[in-house]
Amino acid sequence: MKIGLFFGSFNPIHIGHLIIANTMAENTDLREVWLVVSPQNPFKSQKALLHEFDRYEMVSRAISENYKLRATDIEFRMPKPSYTIDTLTALQEKHPEHEFVLIMGSDNLTHFHKWKNHDKILEYHSVYVYPRPSVSSHALFEHPKVREVPAPVLDISATFIRESIQAKHSIRYLVPEAVETMIRVKGFYQ
Repeated sequence: MKIGLFFGSFNPIHIGHLIIANTMAENTDLREVWLVVSPQNPFKSQKALLHEFDRYEMVSRAISENYKLRATDIEFRMPKPSYTIDTLTALQEKHPEHEFVLIMGSDNLTHFHKWKNHDKILEYHSVYVYPRPSVSSHALFEHPKVREVPAPVLDISATFIRESIQAKHSIRYLVPEAVETMIRVKGFYQ
């Protein structure tokens, strides 16, 4: 089975993440999309990051009604920071029956050459790229393992959502209702 892997801090998961994950699951040859909750992204600050189990729970609640989407916490048991190549290797060893495809935004493709063993990722895995604002092309779009997937261009950020919560503004329609409720009840990002 061909599985798409959508990595993220999901701090918090929002409608933009869900639209991309669902677009990949519905409009490509992927059978499922697994949302890989990253405990620590080597390119991001830990400062405003909720505990990984809280973020995993939010992702699980957000996708609970979509059988093509699944949350995975595989990186929770791996050394930190998490590197995509290591996660791909661990998943391939655990699930040799699956073919794993990396899902990323075109903005990430522009600095993909900085990723640990990026050349090995492209040797063994395909990369499905969705559009992001202000990135129209990149040399890697020509790589035989890179596929551009038409998807809505969204500019919703978790940072904006966290700042809205701190300013006591509504986040309605930016996150699923179950996530909004969890954030409010648990007092996240206050």
